[in-house]
Amino acid sequence: MKISGKIRRGLAGWQLVMMAMGLVGNFMVVEAAAPGAVVINEVAWAGSPVSANDEWLELYNPGAGPVDLAGWKIRDDGVDAFTFPAGSNVAGGGYFLIEDSENAVPGIAADAIYNMSLANSGDTIQLIDSNGVVIDTVNGSGGAWYAGSSSNFSSMERIAANGGDNAANFAASTGNGGTLMATPRAVNSVVGGSIPVSGTNLEGEWNVAKADIGDTVEFKVQVNAVDNLFSYGLVLNYDAAKLQYIDAAAGTFLSAAGAVPTSFQKGLESNQPGKLQIAEARTTEIKAGANGTGELAVITFKVLDGEGEALAPVLAAQSFLASPNADINFTAMVNPLNVNEGTLQLVTNLVVSQGTERYQLKLNWTASLSNTDHYRVERLDAHGQWKVLAGVTSTEFIDQDGVASGGRLIPQVIYQYRVTAVKGAVTSVPAAVSGQETRGLRGDNNRSDLIDGRDLENLAKHFAETDVLAGFDVLVDTTYDGRIDGSDLIDIGAGFAQKYV
Repeated sequence: MKISGKIRRGLAGWQLVMMAMGLVGNFMVVEAAAPGAVVINEVAWAGSPVSANDEWLELYNPGAGPVDLAGWKIRDDGVDAFTFPAGSNVAGGGYFLIEDSENAVPGIAADAIYNMSLANSGDTIQLIDSNGVVIDTVNGSGGAWYAGSSSNFSSMERIAANGGDNAANFAASTGNGGTLMATPRAVNSVVGGSIPVSGTNLEGEWNVAKADIGDTVEFKVQVNAVDNLFSYGLVLNYDAAKLQYIDAAAGTFLSAAGAVPTSFQKGLESNQPGKLQIAEARTTEIKAGANGTGELAVITFKVLDGEGEALAPVLAAQSFLASPNADINFTAMVNPLNVNEGTLQLVTNLVVSQGTERYQLKLNWTASLSNTDHYRVERLDAHGQWKVLAGVTSTEFIDQDGVASGGRLIPQVIYQYRVTAVKGAVTSVPAAVSGQETRGLRGDNNRSDLIDGRDLENLAKHFAETDVLAGFDVLVDTTYDGRIDGSDLIDIGAGFAQKYV
């Protein structure tokens, strides 16, 4: 056990590898930081059962983009103890692990290594950017650590990224599921815990206690006994294999039932299922918030799976409530949705193969539900959206020219399909499969079986067009990205003068 001492020195730096992409080098862009852009997320001040010297710090970036740490400093009790070298950065939603030695966290590589010694009686640690701005502070009072233990070597974890430097926003780690009472480079074990503030709660409730697979249900977010709520941003993680996001709408609380103008925003992060962002703010000249209790938002989901389970979205640490001047601490409580055990099953044994004719892909699957009305066949388009190709009653479908939203297959492009059983208003969980047509040349955009000047001419006529334009030639878009550009030209150049036999 160490009684005193400070972070002393830094060792060798590391490099950030940046890759050039496309025809003109496009490089990773890192965001300028503001206070709270990166937080000191976890402090293992007591070491480990192996050695009291196994100390480490974890930084967390709650934002979407990377943050450049070059020239930043770790300040310990007012002393600049460590400077981050060039090339240091922390990815959006990512962690940056700083270890006393490479053995401080077994099996997890450090992002930086420097000799540190944190006093068991408590230190004040600050993260300072290259302009001298304090980005984050932990244990600012200078007294005993807010949490953690030198008896079981549990680390001190932050509960909410936006919860600030106060004892209520930190707790002792309950561990990573193994012997380590810490969560290095992973979500803190205490995330989602409560930061007690008198009378302020955020609740998530379903409109029904139980649901069947195929049911559409509503998840209602309510705030209780809040003072001066001006805006909020909520990030909900949900199991996309069991819940399908349909839509989200603003509640009546922040707008005072329409009497106060607000802006409500919603969207899946990076258009990928599993993480939903919703936000609302008052857009008024007088910056005053709402008081009391009411509904913030209503989110609609469809139950896809989870028979006999209890499903509930998880509120991510980036979530916040705010007055016109500062964040409002809150306690989050989410009630689960119980899914009944039913009989609707998955489409099974879905496979894709090349059809008997060229430029065909054939899907086959096994019927898994008696009296199914039909099967819905979809293909992922160039923008990552599922497009319906057909509704069929058989267990076979051929994607070929002439199919609406389908066909026009490009050789060597991997196409993704999914098939869903439909019975009335109920649908099964979709089964997915991918395949490609290999009987042809990628870049042969006129299907002459030779990549030649005519293919180049065809591309030139359509160069810079996107698929929102009438007359867009899908076969010229050989990279299947919804636009005709230099990447499609590369396909012609790579195979020029080649003939398919």
